[in-house]
Amino acid sequence: MWLNEIFCIYLLRLCEDRVWLCWGATGQVPKPYIAPKKELDGLKKITSNLRNILFFGCKKKLKKPKTKLREKRMKAIIFTIFILFITFYFTISVRAQAQIDLESGLVFTGYNDVRIPGDMGTLFSLKDNLISKTELFYRIRLNYTIKSRHTLSVLYAPLKTKSVGSVANDIFFQGVVFPANTEIEGYYKFNSYRLTYRYNIIQKPRFEFGFGFTAKIRDAKIALSSPGLITEKTSLGFVPIINFRLMWKLDDKFGLLLDGDALAAPQGRAEDVLIAATYKLSKKIDIRAGYRILEGGADNNIVYSFALFHFASLGFTINF
Repeated sequence: MWLNEIFCIYLLRLCEDRVWLCWGATGQVPKPYIAPKKELDGLKKITSNLRNILFFGCKKKLKKPKTKLREKRMKAIIFTIFILFITFYFTISVRAQAQIDLESGLVFTGYNDVRIPGDMGTLFSLKDNLISKTELFYRIRLNYTIKSRHTLSVLYAPLKTKSVGSVANDIFFQGVVFPANTEIEGYYKFNSYRLTYRYNIIQKPRFEFGFGFTAKIRDAKIALSSPGLITEKTSLGFVPIINFRLMWKLDDKFGLLLDGDALAAPQGRAEDVLIAATYKLSKKIDIRAGYRILEGGADNNIVYSFALFHFASLGFTINF
């Protein structure tokens, strides 16, 4: 209720200020301006109507709008989100820093064991039974740090590998039997889309430690193909994981970075961790070189899949 009244008073005040600005624009010395009762009544009527539209009425004598309850709630939610967004934007724009982080290098398969279906398929390896190739990788991350402690980030991290070879036994995969000793090509995709919030618990000139949470969307696919045969298993799902970041600045130029997402649960596990040496090239550009490990998987009746990847990583961050 009090929010409605504040909103009404704010609009009335805004309209009065516009009258004052028009008065002052004439070039004359501004004088105290008292709006006539007729104008004030008109302004009050306008703000009252706006309030009724946005808040669906707050006094008993007002008629309830002829809309469904679901529509009311949806409008209220949309308006609330809009107000929060505007407030958030104007608040953080004063003391915020944006960054673009790019990372690339080589990725090597440590292991990649698959059995689909998880309770009936043939267990095979996309690294040992089929020979995997070393691949190039890249990642793009956008960071937005607010008041040096609160960080929001969005990450796009695609990963694709291919394996080729033949196996001495039949492979039953996703409802298809691949005969023994036939040439098989394997395809593995594990793309990640992540939204992260992190708070710096420790914020010192030489040492920073942050802890937060990541909402991860997993877009995965495993496919096998041979002459005349092809099948695949796809998986699209949401995974909540824990985020952490530790930065130790050895001096004004060099530093050590430990950064990652990780979580283990009965349904499976996921770890994506980077350890790197950093160097401040300029006020706006930081570079780094290090090692990243990506590991995880799931074991259930539908799918058994566990993989480990090693990354030789180079990256740089542009500060705005």
